[in-house]
Amino acid sequence: MTLHRVKLQQLVLKIHSRCDLACDHCYVYEHADQSWKSRPTFITEETLGKVARRFVDYAREEKLPSVSVILHGGEPLLVGPVRMRDICAELVRTITPATALDLRIHTNGVRLNTRYLDVFKEFDVKVSISLDGDRAANDRHRRDRRGRSSHDRVLRAIDLLRTPEYRHLYSGLLCTVDVANDPVAVHDALAALGPPRVDYLLPHSTWDSPPPRPDGSPTAYADWLLRIFDRWDAQGRTVGVRTFESVLSTLRGGPPLTEAMGLAPTDLAVVETDGSFEQADSLKTAYDGAPSTGYDVDQHTFAEFAGHPGVRARQLGLAGVGATCRRCPVIESCGGGLYAHRYSTGHGFANPSVFCADLKALVDGVAERITDHSLNPAVHDRHELAYAQGELVRTLVPVVAARHTGEPGWDAVWRAFLALDGAPATAPYVDEILAHPYLHTALNNCLHGRLTEPGPLARAITAAAVRAGADLTLSWDEPTADLHLPTLGTLGLPGPGPVDVSVTAGELRVRTRAGTVHSPGDGRSPWRPLHTVPVADGTLLLLDDADPLRDCYPVPVAEPLGSSDLAMFTKRLRGAYELLEERRPLEAEGVHGAAPTTVTPLAAGTGVRLGAHGLGAIGLAVDFEPEDLVRELPRSARLARLRALRETADLNVPGNRAGRLLDEASGELGNAASWAGGTAERAAALDRAARALDLLAARPAHELTATGAVLADELRAELKQAASTVPSGRAGGHE
Repeated sequence: MTLHRVKLQQLVLKIHSRCDLACDHCYVYEHADQSWKSRPTFITEETLGKVARRFVDYAREEKLPSVSVILHGGEPLLVGPVRMRDICAELVRTITPATALDLRIHTNGVRLNTRYLDVFKEFDVKVSISLDGDRAANDRHRRDRRGRSSHDRVLRAIDLLRTPEYRHLYSGLLCTVDVANDPVAVHDALAALGPPRVDYLLPHSTWDSPPPRPDGSPTAYADWLLRIFDRWDAQGRTVGVRTFESVLSTLRGGPPLTEAMGLAPTDLAVVETDGSFEQADSLKTAYDGAPSTGYDVDQHTFAEFAGHPGVRARQLGLAGVGATCRRCPVIESCGGGLYAHRYSTGHGFANPSVFCADLKALVDGVAERITDHSLNPAVHDRHELAYAQGELVRTLVPVVAARHTGEPGWDAVWRAFLALDGAPATAPYVDEILAHPYLHTALNNCLHGRLTEPGPLARAITAAAVRAGADLTLSWDEPTADLHLPTLGTLGLPGPGPVDVSVTAGELRVRTRAGTVHSPGDGRSPWRPLHTVPVADGTLLLLDDADPLRDCYPVPVAEPLGSSDLAMFTKRLRGAYELLEERRPLEAEGVHGAAPTTVTPLAAGTGVRLGAHGLGAIGLAVDFEPEDLVRELPRSARLARLRALRETADLNVPGNRAGRLLDEASGELGNAASWAGGTAERAAALDRAARALDLLAARPAHELTATGAVLADELRAELKQAASTVPSGRAGGHE
């Protein structure tokens, strides 16, 4: 098996190996591995320098855009503020010339004071503090060596961290779950401290040393966490909770957000105070020596550590879990749990997590709570679906604007949007722009941090004002010399930089940094309008070959077309729709497809493609043949419709197999539609669709929502009709 090499981007650096608390659930001091006893008390200046140089060499070799270093212990504050400053200065001095450094510290907070916080402020060190809840919950385990409470001292530290001078350093709170504590009281106590994020951590356990279950329930930890989920949800999710956010992300097909759940490969290295490389700290709970690699910074590089079999074992994804886990419907969210929690004597880590039942119950519980089982009218009517997609984009605008409140340009863009959207005369034009599929792309990119400037939304609002004949004034920093107004065209400017845009009664004027004014009709500023293509079924297709956001397909887009290429592409497009009308009118596709509204030329030889955009866009190779589109459009339209339905309605409880069977049946019916007549390929595709629908019918009914059930019935009816044209073969399933 070929294993994809995952680059190490996080370093947990142990700077002190002792602690000033005596927490009885600590994996460092209380569990199987006792290697701390032989470690130096603190990291020396010489060892620190070697670690920093080794790490920066690795970052350069791998061309890492950024790395994270987490100062850890024991209790890292025991090094003292003077040595702490020296450590931070050395890391910043050595690493930042090569790559961006995200410097963090995990501490129990007992010793945190302004001397430390001034150091952290100087080097922008983000601070996470361990706290298990209110006084009763925290003091159950987190006491000092004299048995005294640590609660008041930690709260004083958090109060300091929350002051205006240091608030930007406050990263979050870490809470170890104890089901003997009241979950709501724990969460309320932590949320009251205003953390940006709370991490709820399952107590480190193995099959040899299972977690306590006072009431004997196999899902006690899931039940405890779900009570917090309900509280968190009812309070408006005002505090980030990484475990819940990870489950929500993976249930919707996104990435996991925590090492403890999901199939993402590890990208973490641990270096102890003596300079030895170790695997994840959690392995200390498995057996004595479990984290050890035998490597150290004197003799080994980070690249060598990255190739260690133990590190590679935690980068296998789905292949790295056992057969039981691979068959489990929640594996994408659960990921088999934390690697250390799978351990048992005799079987090593080839087990499900000791929290297996809890993890499944947690994922299932969250999935059920976020599912809308009601019937969405978008499943019956493609116009309702288009409206629902527009409303989805409309909901993204204020969310994105709120995330950038106070940032240059964003507030003015938001006010302009509200003004145009709130006026009856201009709101319909805002609707038209919101329906543009590439604005959907831009807003999603903004939402996920891939795009931070207001330009895409500013350009869309400007286009709406031009179309509406309205008045508008906006300023923003334009990153290129091409000012593209979606659905309209592109105005050439002298170069990138700040622009002041005004629209008066629909007339556009753009003032640049140099003070020059440009407009589409001034005769000296290049203006390239977008073209629309009327096709045989009466549709007016927008031919968008210039929007910078159109580059969201799995293949390269074509450069803006010259006049002869544009004429040839338009001719092919019209010819394809004429063939479609002859052989398979779009209206005959009914609700089974989502007709394109926007066509983007792609690089030669790339065929017909869908991309990461909203409803209505399709990509066509510049050299496509009309027959290509006739064959592929029904399949593409079906996929676009299914994706849009999933964005605007719940078809199934996420994480169960019913959703995958719906996708499979719909996809195979699309494959069948792309084969003419009664070919063997068509019959095989129909046969696979029939098997998927048979399996779906055997699933528990509650796994599909009312919307999903309508879609399943629709697919069965379509299969029955299609199978009647196949002369032989199963194609159609069993009644």
